[in-house]
Amino acid sequence: MVDVSEKKTTARTASAVGTIQVNREIMEAVVHKTAAKGDVLGVARVAGIMAAKRTWELIPMCHPLCIRKCSVDFETDEENLEIRAVATVKVEDVTGVEMEALTAVSTALLTIYDMCKAIDKRMEITGIHLLRKTGGKSGDFHYD
Repeated sequence: MVDVSEKKTTARTASAVGTIQVNREIMEAVVHKTAAKGDVLGVARVAGIMAAKRTWELIPMCHPLCIRKCSVDFETDEENLEIRAVATVKVEDVTGVEMEALTAVSTALLTIYDMCKAIDKRMEITGIHLLRKTGGKSGDFHYD
């Protein structure tokens, strides 16, 4: 684990994004909240937030952080049959929150897969990456 004891506490944020490709039947079940397991996006949102809070338990060498804010939002593209997840995490700490944002997005998308796999297992999760981060020694980052 990296020694962060000499680093200064600063405000830090990170946002990550990812997409899951689904079929028409799954999109309808998600949009109309008719999936057998319940409100897919509602459950996926909670799963993503819970995952962000426990990232330090999942990824070796991650520090436990006191997360001040975590949001997971979704955009449904019914024409292209895609659901896009965006997670944003904020802390005031000595280390960044990129891994927490990436873990939140990954877990939210995996939850969508889990809740819809009885309809069709051909879903594809793609494009998980860091959108932006602010704060810390390395400064700001924006994915272009």
